[in-house]
Amino acid sequence: LKQLVATDSHEQLGVIDAKLGNVIKEKFGLDCVCSSAITELYRNIKSQANNLISGLPDREFSAMQLGLAHGLSRYKLKFNPDKIDTMIVQAINLLDDLDKELNNYVMRLKEWFGWHFPELSKIVTDSMPYTRVVKMMGVRENMSQCDFSAIIPEEMEKDMRAAADVSMGTEIAKEDVENVGLLCDQIIEMSGYRSQLNEYLENRMMAVAPNLTVLVGEIIGARLIAHAGSLLNLAKHPASTVQVFGAEKALFRAISKNQSTPKYGLMYHASLVNKASPKFKGKISRMLAAKSALAIRVDALKDDVDGNLGVELRGKVEYRLRQLETGVTYQLSGGNQGRDMNPTPKYNPRERAPGSGLTDVKHDFNLDPKQPARNKRKFQQSVGDEAEGEIKEEAQSTPGAEGITKKKKKKRPVVEQEDTADVKVEQTEEQVTPKKKKKTAAPAEEELTEGIHNSGSKKKPKKKKQVVAQTEVEMAADDE
Repeated sequence: LKQLVATDSHEQLGVIDAKLGNVIKEKFGLDCVCSSAITELYRNIKSQANNLISGLPDREFSAMQLGLAHGLSRYKLKFNPDKIDTMIVQAINLLDDLDKELNNYVMRLKEWFGWHFPELSKIVTDSMPYTRVVKMMGVRENMSQCDFSAIIPEEMEKDMRAAADVSMGTEIAKEDVENVGLLCDQIIEMSGYRSQLNEYLENRMMAVAPNLTVLVGEIIGARLIAHAGSLLNLAKHPASTVQVFGAEKALFRAISKNQSTPKYGLMYHASLVNKASPKFKGKISRMLAAKSALAIRVDALKDDVDGNLGVELRGKVEYRLRQLETGVTYQLSGGNQGRDMNPTPKYNPRERAPGSGLTDVKHDFNLDPKQPARNKRKFQQSVGDEAEGEIKEEAQSTPGAEGITKKKKKKRPVVEQEDTADVKVEQTEEQVTPKKKKKTAAPAEEELTEGIHNSGSKKKPKKKKQVVAQTEVEMAADDE
């Protein structure tokens, strides 16, 4: 390469890969250029390679292109082997298959051995202790010769021995016991391989996506990567899509039926979401998906990654969870400690004035102009009553007002004298009439008095005498 490039020339070497250019510069000291113009030039050379290179048949040329492509792909894969997430996808899929097979094997074992000892499945409920007990015991008659202290607790062992004496199971042959033992060996072996695979998955997740592993755990992180296809594809998805990964059917069903969409998919099994109460699971899953999207992009696009960002993001989610659980939605900063952040005055019923309910407008919430009109009317009436009281007090305090009030009082006795005269006339008329007919004469007398008050003229008493005379004649006729 140094022989082809002259030392006196000012030309630069164009490369299609920037990392390859850095390696050439470190080893040979040649300046390399990687730009869009070099990429376009490379594309044109690649398309016209058949015309530029002569003496090669088309078949050999296509084989050469294929070999070069494979070589470049191997180089890119070997460049950073720790970022290979294909192993994570295969490991989590194999782990799910092992779980399904183990459940099927344990269910078949319980059905098979249940014909001989049906009470054992109710006493020992866990799958692995049940498998080890069956492997060690074989037949229930051998229980007295076995020690199960390393597998199950003593209380459970006592119950199992008591149930073996009164068991309703049937007898089985030695060949059946041997086949049951082989099945137990398969279950124990698969369980050991599953634990080993789980440990391998944890190590790979911490190497490929440490921030995501700290946030949601290695199992949930591996499921997210497997669902998206790769870590880089997962980094291209927004947080809202990451939140509903695993619940696509429910999402599209809810959209088609105009129902509420699901709040979480695979995120539901995360430890932070499980800690939250049911009414806060949606909020925590949304915040966890947002922080996970940031962690995924850092893990996918940054070379040297540690779990510090994941620890910081997890602390924020836990702090938000404590806020929701305790009801505290804000925290005072360092400069505002001890200061009331709410300038609105607090409502205190003791400050309300007794009586009409009139209070200070500045500190009373009932006097808000946005309230209904009936409160305004009550306020206006109370203000009007106070205004009348103030006018009366001013009138009593001024000397001119006393004279005016005295003049008004002088007119009142005149009316009272007229009333007394009317009362005397009525009394004389009552004395003439008998006592039994007082009730009948009273309405007519009331009408006459009302007419006197309304008219105020001197001709009314004459009408009164005529009416009284007519009533006397009618009363006399009634007596006869």
